Amino acid sequence: MTTTAPHAAIPKPQQAGKQPRSVRVVLLALMIAMLLAMLDNMIIGTAMPTIVGELGGLEHLSWVVTAYTLTTAASTPIWGKLGDLYGRKGIFLVSIVVFVLGSVLSGMAQDMGQLIGFRAVQGLGAGGLMVGVMAIIGDLIPPRERGKYQGMMAGVMALAMIGGPLAGGAITDHLGWRWSFYINVPLGALALFMITTVLHLPKKERTGKGKIDYLGAALLTVGITAIVLFTTWGGTEYAWGSGQILGLAALGLASVAGFLYVETKAAEPIIPLHIFRNRNFTLMSVIGFIVGFVMFGAVLYLPLFQQSVQGASATNSGLLLLPMLLSMMVVSLLVGRVTTNTGKYRMFPIAGGALITAGLVLLAQMDTGTSRLTSGIYMAVLGAGMGFLMQITMLVAQNSVEPKDMGVASSSTTLFRTLGSSFGVSVMGALFTARVTDSMVAQGGSTGGMPQGAALDAASLEKLPAALREMYQFAVATGTHGAFLLGAGVAVVALVAAFFVKEVELKGAGPQKKDGSAPDTAVQKDAVAAQA
Repeated sequence: MTTTAPHAAIPKPQQAGKQPRSVRVVLLALMIAMLLAMLDNMIIGTAMPTIVGELGGLEHLSWVVTAYTLTTAASTPIWGKLGDLYGRKGIFLVSIVVFVLGSVLSGMAQDMGQLIGFRAVQGLGAGGLMVGVMAIIGDLIPPRERGKYQGMMAGVMALAMIGGPLAGGAITDHLGWRWSFYINVPLGALALFMITTVLHLPKKERTGKGKIDYLGAALLTVGITAIVLFTTWGGTEYAWGSGQILGLAALGLASVAGFLYVETKAAEPIIPLHIFRNRNFTLMSVIGFIVGFVMFGAVLYLPLFQQSVQGASATNSGLLLLPMLLSMMVVSLLVGRVTTNTGKYRMFPIAGGALITAGLVLLAQMDTGTSRLTSGIYMAVLGAGMGFLMQITMLVAQNSVEPKDMGVASSSTTLFRTLGSSFGVSVMGALFTARVTDSMVAQGGSTGGMPQGAALDAASLEKLPAALREMYQFAVATGTHGAFLLGAGVAVVALVAAFFVKEVELKGAGPQKKDGSAPDTAVQKDAVAAQA
């Protein structure tokens, strides 16, 4: 490989003047693609009761979500590597086509088995959407300048979390549940058109000469599948000590061990292990895992607490998270601006780790007497912490690798966050269910005829006798206390890890000089230094 190859994906200095308009147009297309992946589960979650009512198969309900999650997680690192090998744009367009195809097929499903299979296809495409967005942004915009656009990404996430449930309810009520899937077609078509016409990335030579790491890809897929099923089924479908769960744990560990060995021998490894020699990259992977663990646990149990204990309506479940999401978006925007202007970022992971820990400790103090205003303030603290961390983890991870590894760096960071969310929902869910059940038994000697760990909405609670309702509300408050306290303990690890982050100069140009000229770019120099 020639010495100039690593520079192929880096915009030349003279292109800097073209960035403001062209980059914004490209980013709009990328944000639409990101919205596709993030909005889907939020919309489908609201439509699921109607889907089950028409298709039946209630016993297979969890697989509608699990199939999507499995294929998304398993395909994420493979999409990233394919982008590095064959070119980012073409692989990204393929992922959009696969996602839209899976959406159309899901909307046409005639029974639960078909829906599960088509959701797996949809998840396969979704695995490439997030990785493609992050890697293309990494190619187009130097890390120093990338902070300007962090607010857009945080805004898309907030829009998906708030608007998803509301849109899902409206679409299901007025157009039918099948349109919860068909809505992806016009959005996907728009993203395809815009990316095809306005995205122009420098062509790059393939470095792998056709040697795809099939064995590594297979082992990684098996390992991720086993791990996700372990966390999804443990304590719900099967007991934690059951043969099925222990078997999945053993299969997952053996597959990961085999994968790590194969990667040391492969000519073009799916995940080059040398990227983990960089301390900052490894720390960002750890912090990203914890962000996923905490965020998805909070998104799951905060609305549950407010619906069950504070009597909020399930229809507005997305709005209940508004204090957390707005705080996250505002802080993420400010962090991006400061990073671009100063080039400094080490203080942000530390502040994020501290605020996430503090926010979860505060949320753990909520009880049946906590007002919505108080819980909103606690959520804002947690959201601020996530705002410090959400984009900075990807930014520092991408800044820690050579341009040729941009895809695998983006996919690895995304994978760790996905696995963190899977573990977070599972572990916090197991603790929540156990605490709710124990509390109900301790108060009344039984669960009162209710399902163990049942999550009742405000309307269902109103039908219960006052004494039983109060018992259940107290039990839910006890369960959320334990779940958030566990999350706080995990968040401490992120705080400790943040102190070991090294301040490495961000590649790319800084603010414009006083005489109006463009600053001296350090991109090419840093790329060469990264290889030394």
